[in-house]
Amino acid sequence: MLAKKAPGIKSSEVTPRKLYLNRREFIAGSAARAAYAATNPLFSRSLVIERQDASAAASAAPQVPQKPAVAKRGEFTPPDERNTPYADATGYTNFYEFSTAKRDPAVLARNFRTRPWVLSVEGLVKAPRSFAIDDLIRLFPLEERIYRWRCVEGWSMVIPWIGFPLAEFIKKCEPSPSAKFVEFTTLFDPEQMPFQKTKVLEWPYLEGLRLDEAMHPLTLLAVGMYEEYLPPQNGAPIRLVVPWKYGFKSIKSIVRIRFIEKMPKSAWMKARPEEYGFYANVNPFVSHPRWSQATERRIGEDGKRKTVVFNGYEAEVGSLYSGMNLKRYY
Repeated sequence: MLAKKAPGIKSSEVTPRKLYLNRREFIAGSAARAAYAATNPLFSRSLVIERQDASAAASAAPQVPQKPAVAKRGEFTPPDERNTPYADATGYTNFYEFSTAKRDPAVLARNFRTRPWVLSVEGLVKAPRSFAIDDLIRLFPLEERIYRWRCVEGWSMVIPWIGFPLAEFIKKCEPSPSAKFVEFTTLFDPEQMPFQKTKVLEWPYLEGLRLDEAMHPLTLLAVGMYEEYLPPQNGAPIRLVVPWKYGFKSIKSIVRIRFIEKMPKSAWMKARPEEYGFYANVNPFVSHPRWSQATERRIGEDGKRKTVVFNGYEAEVGSLYSGMNLKRYY
């Protein structure tokens, strides 16, 4: 449960943000590690790694630019919305490769290696190819997009993402006319991602979009957030952002994009098909089997607010689903 902040006072106004985040992370992380290690033997390995000489690890790590160069800001920004505090957006995440608990990934992913990183393009394309992540970042002008973010469990945020339209990347890939869907795959590395040693889901994590969904201007390949590169717990170094769908569709730490003819079966469809469909559009009128989707809890706010169809992006994306039964195709 999130602690409530005093009204009208932001932590950033009391302490510089980086100092505040470091202190908060240390305190929260110490408690989380102690409790977690007591019940989960998988965590003991990460504790050993974490105690290694930090300066040696830092000197061996590839150098990554400190901040992404944003060329364009503000497109699709929702009116009358306040950004979720950085500490909440990076400290309360779903990343099952590291843990099923929402506060653990910020601790467990701390040493996750994002360089070198290669994104491969496969399937029904003119020519399969691969992109080194830093080459990819230089290839496309980066934009800041402030999007509403809705998780299937009923909580929501407003996050300033930094990335480039997936459509621009797809054009560069030159898919064939027979390609109807795009399949995304997360890195599989159980030594870095300890929960991949469990059977919580079928690994590696896999997601997909219909090609027209992938080509929509709202669909983003994100490499940063809050004017910084993505933290590991938020899907570094590159992730998908589809703001009108529930959060599990926006796959993290992508290593492969494949163009295919038939609808892929995503990780959650394989695990619980009666609960998670392919489309996963935010819809207050279609309840999850175990809870209602009619309301949501915006992180940082008291109480709940009503959930809006397509997470408030109906004007932009409603035509993609014209004539579809959205209760059947959930």
